[in-house]
Amino acid sequence: MTNQFSPVTSGARLSDQVAEQLAAEIRAGRLAAGEKLPAEARLVEQFQVSRTVVREAVSRLKSLGLVDSRQGSGVYVCAQAPYAPLNFEARHTASREAVVQMAEVRRALEAEVAALAAQRRTAADVKRLKQSVLALDKAVKAGGDGVEEDLRFHQAIAGAAHNPFLVGTLDYLAQFMRGAIGVTRANEARRADFAAQVRDEHHAVVQAIEAGDVAKARQAAARHMNNAIRRIEMADPAFWSQEGARLARPLVANN
Repeated sequence: MTNQFSPVTSGARLSDQVAEQLAAEIRAGRLAAGEKLPAEARLVEQFQVSRTVVREAVSRLKSLGLVDSRQGSGVYVCAQAPYAPLNFEARHTASREAVVQMAEVRRALEAEVAALAAQRRTAADVKRLKQSVLALDKAVKAGGDGVEEDLRFHQAIAGAAHNPFLVGTLDYLAQFMRGAIGVTRANEARRADFAAQVRDEHHAVVQAIEAGDVAKARQAAARHMNNAIRRIEMADPAFWSQEGARLARPLVANN
């Protein structure tokens, strides 16, 4: 086995980070259909995590239909997905309209995810949420685009909802959401008022979830996506023709 994985870090849930790396290897074909996953001990060593974290990550891959266990043999990459993949064609996604439409999909999902998170969150979930939003703020202050940190923040909310089907759906959409988040964040970084709004909106979602206020959490998450749409629609033509179209292309780059 020649696959080399990067150690995961604190912030987003460790098992999520392990699952993301393994899923990326599978989707890129570096872990081919029918190939056996590296031994659990090897994954523990490479990712520098516990066996429990690795097992949780593998369980996530199973829920996504990417791997399957063979009794007494190990875990293998599935020959083909047990479902038809969504079709996100490049000609439809590299546009402002597509970024807005992706935000509409996220609004429908994430408002309910935030509501469930407020209802079901544990103390550990709240801690992860606070760590993820602080990691995002820190990345932006350091001059980064914050795309991965933004994605991990929303995945942390999904984790707090404790619904594996919602988590799996958002995990799948992550490959397309990166491009859309890149566009919205690049636009928001051009204006200090936009950047401040985004930061405040994120913290409002966390506060509502921590307080266990289901209605407020749902409203805060929906408001965040509504405002993201509004900010994209307010982007000047120069932004979209130059930077926006370029950043939109990764919506399908990881498919």
